[in-house]
Amino acid sequence: MLNKNKPFSLHLDPDMLRPATAEEKEYISKMRPSSTFFKDGVKRLLKNKVATFSLIVIILVTLASIILPAVWPYSYDKMLGVTPGRPVDSSYNNLAPFTYGKTELKKIAAGEDVFPHIFGTDSHGRDYFIRVVYGTRISLAVGFFASIIVLLIGMTIGSIAGYFGGKVDLAIMRVVDIIYSLPDMLVIILLSVVLGRVLNVEGTILEKIGSNIISMFIVFGLLYWVSMARMIRGQILSLREQEYVLSAQATGANGKWIIMKHLIPNCISVVIISTALQIPNAIFTESFLSFLGLGVNAPMPSLGSLASDALNGINSYTYRLIIPALSICLIVLSLNLFGDGLRDAFDPKLNA
Repeated sequence: MLNKNKPFSLHLDPDMLRPATAEEKEYISKMRPSSTFFKDGVKRLLKNKVATFSLIVIILVTLASIILPAVWPYSYDKMLGVTPGRPVDSSYNNLAPFTYGKTELKKIAAGEDVFPHIFGTDSHGRDYFIRVVYGTRISLAVGFFASIIVLLIGMTIGSIAGYFGGKVDLAIMRVVDIIYSLPDMLVIILLSVVLGRVLNVEGTILEKIGSNIISMFIVFGLLYWVSMARMIRGQILSLREQEYVLSAQATGANGKWIIMKHLIPNCISVVIISTALQIPNAIFTESFLSFLGLGVNAPMPSLGSLASDALNGINSYTYRLIIPALSICLIVLSLNLFGDGLRDAFDPKLNA
């Protein structure tokens, strides 16, 4: 800003105060376009090829599980060899992939088009492919909604413990320590058995969902919120001493307003990452419980229940166990890799 023609003078150079030209403004705007934390995180996420590929796999699997049951010619619970008023056609039972029953073979011989059974049929004559697709939908839905339940409970309790501190924090953290000390799988199995027998949803809007799935949601809400609560509590403890929080307190803002408007938005990256990593855990737990017979109610399929049913004919129909097992592995692996990519992209400590 000093006068270049007179270097020893303290007078300002008037040429430096002239307005910038249009070319100069355009050049400066191109140097660093405006961005946000979310946009920068998405750019970093898309640069991670593994996380991007995992996201594509998750999207494709989710869309397939939603769309295919609506357009597939076979239903997940329809027994193909059973027709009211006619003898049961057992030729549909245990069909190998891309094979047909007797009635379908007659239709093919007559020149009709018959849609193939890509994965064959099960022991009850139900198309196995659509059962795997529908089981994938159930597993994804249970994992997603269970994670939402865990998020709401964990975020609420963790925020309260972190903001108020003192005796409130002490009491909540002792409850968290007690839950952490319990053997997870044993408690989950016991609660699932007890709740499955106690809950009675017959004649209600929840009858189609089934008591077992509702009991699983209750189990997730009772046990799985502790990790989320502890993580959010740690974030709130470090944020509540910031100047903007002290300023809000000085103006008379109550704790709920400060938590909702200041603290939660500033730890949203941790919330997103934790939720994304919680979904595969919920899917694996649901598959495990369904494998033990404590998951979804029959005839509704789940990947875990399909794998459990396949054990009866594992020597003759090994592929029936391999297909749902590979589906579980693909979904859980993709979600874990995508969650790791989210953590790398949105965690400010890793990008500092």
